[in-house]
Parts: sequence; C-alpha cells; structure tokens
Amino acid sequence: MATFEWIILLLLGAAVLATIARKLGAPYPTFLALGGALLAFLPSSPGWTLDPQLALTLFVAPVLLDAAYDTSLRDLRANWRPIAGLVIAAVGTTVLAVALAVRWLVPEMPWPVAIALGAIVAPPDAAAATAVMRQVKLPHKLLKILEGESLLNDASALLIYRLAIMSMMTGHLGFGSYAPVFLLTVFGSLVVGVACARLMPWLTRGVSDVPTSLILQFVSTFGVWIAAEALGLSGILTLVAFAMTMARRGGIQMPARMRIPIFAVWESVVFVLNAFAFVLIGLQLRPIWGRLEAGGARTEAVITALVVLAVAIAARFVWVMGYKLLLPRLRRRASEGPQPKPAVGGAVVLSWAGMRGIVTLAAAFAIPETLPGGAPFPYRDLILLCAFAVVLGTLVLQGLTMKPLIRRVGLTDDDPVGREIRLGRTQAYQALLEAIKDDDSLDAKLLRKEYGAIVELNASQSHNEAVGEVPGGPLRRRAIAVARQRAFEMRRDEVIGDDAYRVLVQELDWAELSAGGGAQA
Repeated sequence: MATFEWIILLLLGAAVLATIARKLGAPYPTFLALGGALLAFLPSSPGWTLDPQLALTLFVAPVLLDAAYDTSLRDLRANWRPIAGLVIAAVGTTVLAVALAVRWLVPEMPWPVAIALGAIVAPPDAAAATAVMRQVKLPHKLLKILEGESLLNDASALLIYRLAIMSMMTGHLGFGSYAPVFLLTVFGSLVVGVACARLMPWLTRGVSDVPTSLILQFVSTFGVWIAAEALGLSGILTLVAFAMTMARRGGIQMPARMRIPIFAVWESVVFVLNAFAFVLIGLQLRPIWGRLEAGGARTEAVITALVVLAVAIAARFVWVMGYKLLLPRLRRRASEGPQPKPAVGGAVVLSWAGMRGIVTLAAAFAIPETLPGGAPFPYRDLILLCAFAVVLGTLVLQGLTMKPLIRRVGLTDDDPVGREIRLGRTQAYQALLEAIKDDDSLDAKLLRKEYGAIVELNASQSHNEAVGEVPGGPLRRRAIAVARQRAFEMRRDEVIGDDAYRVLVQELDWAELSAGGGAQA
C-alpha cells in the first residue's frame, strides 16, 4: 500500500511540476529533473530499484515509437545533410571528447567504460528543446532538424554504447570483430522493422475498439523491441523503421473515434514514463551518494560529473559552429564563386539545444551491475552520477535560457506548415464536394454550403483566420458551450437520464472538435 501511495504522490507532483513549467514557458523535463534531484535527498523516500535489463525497454521503446510515428520522412530527406552531421559527427565528437576527458581525470577507467559513458551522454533529447521552440515560432527547418536528430542520434549513440558494453563484458575490442556486427545490426534492424510493420495490418484487421487497439499497440511496441534485442539487433533502429513504416501505411485505416483517444493515451504514457525515469534515477542517487562518501571519492566524482557536463555542452557547440562557419568556405573554394555569409543565429540556437533526457537516463540504468565473472561493473556509480548531472545540468542551464536566447537571436518563421495545411485542406474538401455534387438531398446541400465556405476561406490569398480555424469556428464553440450547459441542466433536473446525457455530450464534443480552434498538427 505504501508503494501505491508513493506512486500517486509522485504522479501528482509530476503533474504540478509540468503545470508550473508550462506557465513559465519552460520545458517540463527541466522541472521533472529538479524534482528527481530533490527526491534523492528526501529522507523518507522509497528505496525502489530497477532491473538494468528493463530500463531501455520500459522507458525508451514507447517514447521512441511515439516520436518516430510523428516524424516526416520528407523532412528527413530534405535536411539529411545537417541531420547526418549531428547524428554521426556530433555524436562521435561528443563520445570521443567525453571519453578523453574522463580518462584524463580517471586514468584507471578502462577505455570501453569511458566510451560507454561518452555514448550515454551524447544523444540530446529534442523533446525539451522543441517544447520551447514551438512557443516562439522557430523556423520550421530548424525544428525539423532537431526532431530528426533526436530520433536518429539515439540509434547512433546507443550502438556505440552497445559495442562498448560488449567489449567490457567480453574483454576485448577490435574493429575486425565488431565491423560485421555493426553492419548486421544496422541493416538487419531496418529490414526486421519494416517487415514487422507490414505484418501489423494482418494482426490488427477487424479491431474496431479503442482498448483492444491500444493493447495491441503497446504489445507490438515492446514485442518488436524485445524480438530485435533477442536477435542481436538494435531495438532503436528496428522500432524507428517499424513506426515510420506504420505511420506511412496504416494511418488512413484508423477512424477518428479511435485515433483521437489513442493519441491522447500515448501522450499521457510518454509523460508518465518521463516522470518515472527522473524519479527512479533520483532514487538511485542517494545510495550512490552514500557509497561515494564511504569510499572518500565524492569530491572527485562531483568534479568528474561537472567536467563531463561541460565537455558534453562544448563538444556540440564546437561541432555545430564549426560546421556552420567552415562549410561556406569549403563551398567557396570548390566553386570559386561568392557564397552568402553564414547566418550564425540558427547555429547558436542549434548548438544550445543539446538538452539530454530520458534516453541518457535509461542507458545509464541499463549498464549491468556485474561482469560475467561476478565482479562489479567498474565505475557504474560514477557513470550514473555523471548521466544525471548532464541531464539535470543541460535541462536547467539550457532549458531555462533557450527561450530568451531564441528571442535574442531574432529568428522568425514564415509558416510553411500553415501554407501546406491550407493547400491540403482546400484540395481535400474540393474532393469531398466533388463526391457529393450530384446529391440533391437537403443534407448534401447543407454540406456543400459549409464545406464550400472552408474551400473558399483556405483558397483565398487574403485570409485573416488562424490556420486552425474553420468558418464560424469561434461562434460554433460558444454555441456548443451553451448547448452543453443546457444538457447538463436537463440531466440535473432529471428531464433526461445519464445515458441520454452521455450521448448528447459526446455528440457536442465531436462538434466542438470539428469547429477547429488552433489544433494544428
């Protein structure tokens, strides 16, 4: 019972912290990290532990699938060069820089352990950065670069992490041994992910209720990850390929009455997983803090963690700014023609958007506690401390200064998504009108009038309506609110029963959703 009470309190605390973060315009993971850090030093906090083998599966798989499902393959192709630079070169630079710095501070640390630490703290989590950037209308291209990086840098960093842990567990590290493993992991994961996605429609055919569909989605998410890991493949790459293929093939088959509640549940699950990741890592810090004190190594460990934080921030900044400033010079030498002066504002923001999150925490958790011979995994406590320091430090330092920095730089967005929404809406509703043009019923005439107004509004070059609005949207929502209040009064006065009331409210809810109101995807 005490565990259940703690879970309720922690969920309530996470909701309060997230509400405060949104009111302040800050990313909610920043406040969750602060809460997890405070929880570590709360005397009466529970002593929960987590199986290291469960950490990546539990925390990363659902979050990764949610992000991959929403990723645009077109935007990945359009921005492949900067994304590839961040996913490969920036991650590699961070891994190498952190490993060198840690080896300098702790010469006794084996190279595979140092490389694993570098891989753990290398991948930024763009969820925190994009949460801020969506509030200030950052250029769409920069936002897509960050989202694409966040999706793929987990795969590159955790592949390095996996090879380093394999080396530590087997006792050797050689390129000749791991090159075939690397190639098999990459290409095998992509093939298996796409194959699983093509099988899913056969498994879910005939499912028309939300609870069953949700269960199948969660089972398939964890099942694909577990199967990939059992085959020696990358769970991250397999799940990314699976989710992106599903998004391209299966979205049109799901009706709205299922899609809306399912998306809401997934959003809630991602939030809860973020909250518990910070809580659990916070609970691990207290015994780690005690063991470091007992060994007399607390000061050295704190210094190492702060150095790792500084190196992780600096390595990204050096790579992004170097790429931005040197690339035009290389192009100028190659073309012998004038090149535009690079705009450094976007590069500064991209450099500073290196906040770490749930993947770093889960990867640190997932380090085995012991080696095959039974000896403790070397420096595991130090790695966990460094991981939390990097997550907490970047979320606080960068997360709370990101919004002022963006405003200071003065970047703007010309709203390409809004233009595409209007174009898509115009053509989709024109197709709808074409489908009912020969129907002379009263219902068809009303629909033609309503949807014709939507086409006219979105096709016009001089529109004042927000992109999320439909004709008469605000008026509809006010009228629906009055209707909902009247339905409530009728149930209160027992004019209608609860069954009829629920049907009426559901109808009004769908009508309100169809009235728009800034619901831009």
